[in-house]
Amino acid sequence: MTVTTTGDLPDEVYDVAIIGAGVVGAAIARELARYPLRIALVEASDDVGDGTSKANTAILHTGFDATPGTLEARLVREGYQRLTAYAAEAGIPVEPLGALLVAWDAEQLAAVPSLAEKAGRNGCHETRILDADAVYAREPRLGPGALGALDVPGESIICPWTTTLAYATQAVRTGVDLHLNCAAGAITAGEHHHDIATTRGPLRTRFLVNAAGLYSDEINRRLGHTEFGVTPRRGQLIVFDKFARGLVGHILLPVPTALGKGVLVAPTVYGNVMLGPTAEDLDDKTATGSSADGLASLRDKGARIMPELLEEEVTAVYAGLRAATEHADYQIHAHPEQRYVAVGGIRSTGLTASMAIAAHAVELLTGCGLDPGPARELEPVRMPNIGEAFPRPYQRADLIAADPAYGTVVCHCERVTRGEIRDALTATVPPGSLGGLQRRTRALGGRCQGFYCGAAVRAQFERSGAATDRTEARR
Repeated sequence: MTVTTTGDLPDEVYDVAIIGAGVVGAAIARELARYPLRIALVEASDDVGDGTSKANTAILHTGFDATPGTLEARLVREGYQRLTAYAAEAGIPVEPLGALLVAWDAEQLAAVPSLAEKAGRNGCHETRILDADAVYAREPRLGPGALGALDVPGESIICPWTTTLAYATQAVRTGVDLHLNCAAGAITAGEHHHDIATTRGPLRTRFLVNAAGLYSDEINRRLGHTEFGVTPRRGQLIVFDKFARGLVGHILLPVPTALGKGVLVAPTVYGNVMLGPTAEDLDDKTATGSSADGLASLRDKGARIMPELLEEEVTAVYAGLRAATEHADYQIHAHPEQRYVAVGGIRSTGLTASMAIAAHAVELLTGCGLDPGPARELEPVRMPNIGEAFPRPYQRADLIAADPAYGTVVCHCERVTRGEIRDALTATVPPGSLGGLQRRTRALGGRCQGFYCGAAVRAQFERSGAATDRTEARR
């Protein structure tokens, strides 16, 4: 079981290689790890979940508003059940707050009954329509003018960072090779195996899964397929300080549009409140910067949804790119003649659907001729908690008594201890950058954005050697 970041790749033929270690690619690697196969998970970045997966709205969706009968609707519904159970087992922070789909004008109000009917067709039978008085009883700080809402009790908030990391950790511990800093180039599909040119040398594999997210269409074209093209859809978000958390008790959603679910207000499992995202179709797959126009647009919409929120301090702004395609459904295709499965067009619901997408991909691989062998139970993992709804190390006298490092707070904004940082730096899949360390611990992510703790966190990171070669096996 290895995590490698430098050097040549192993001189062997893998049974399956997965390109892309986002939440979907990592979930597929974890699912395949249940079988006696040689598996490689290949990622261009220096960390898992470093692309679209790290910058989303972090909602565990019931799938109430998916288009009935689509592959996305089925996989979101199945994925919701799978991930809810897995999160409880693996210690992934989840808070089932429920959502209110708020109608702000007569046209939106008229659409609410059809949304309730659609939810029922998607298996969500607990929704109910609220009048304006009931909405304000639930959310008294909503802006004026709400006419009603659809109550969706099953919607939850989740930690997307821990989810991807849990999948990758379990996969690596079970024998998957994770190759980071390993961008895939030209692909030659041979009679018995694929030859993939990477930035770290050639990789050979009998079967190939394309989970490359924003670049999945490019990988697909290298194998001669043009079923879909990816247009990066930028979503900018504003993160408000923890003092804003008491303003909102639910995920507040608008009536969706053709471009997406629209701008929402939602708490996060880290104790903040989030406003966003925008939906901007771009040409540049690296354009993850925020814009003055985008942030101004969010503030305008936020002023209607919850005016008091805009009076709170902003902790951070960020932007993520969703892999939108010209199609309204996931683009998951099997090509048996090439022993190849493409997993494309996975938009914001991909986090929720990830485990179901993984199971579906493995089914398609078997249809392409893969004989996976007998399945086995995976050794459970228990991830460090970085959510506010559950005890953190600085609050646990038992941990501090056993190891005082858990009582030494390094990042005071997020109350992250020296012990947590040490554990992240020595984990099965350690961070390759300070950004990766932030996603594992929340250090540097608070209201001061590392102004006070940055030097101490960086010093501990550099002393650990985490920024250097990680070719050795990690358990």
